[in-house]
Amino acid sequence: MKKIAPIVAIALGAMFTSCKKEYTCSCSYTVGGTTQSVDVKSGTKLSKSDAKAWCTAYTSSAWTGVSCSLK
Repeated sequence: MKKIAPIVAIALGAMFTSCKKEYTCSCSYTVGGTTQSVDVKSGTKLSKSDAKAWCTAYTSSAWTGVSCSLK
């Protein structure tokens, strides 16, 4: 039993860190003095680190003055 517990703990940890899901990138911008916001879904299942990179890339490829963050 003592040998199995660490293996189970490692397996559970790996399952939670490699979880992929669909993420949303929330972006805001200003038009005519009014701040607008829009949520953009990733459309595919991503890991959290990939989703952060996607949201950052979306920010830099969008219009100027757009600020995005991962929800």
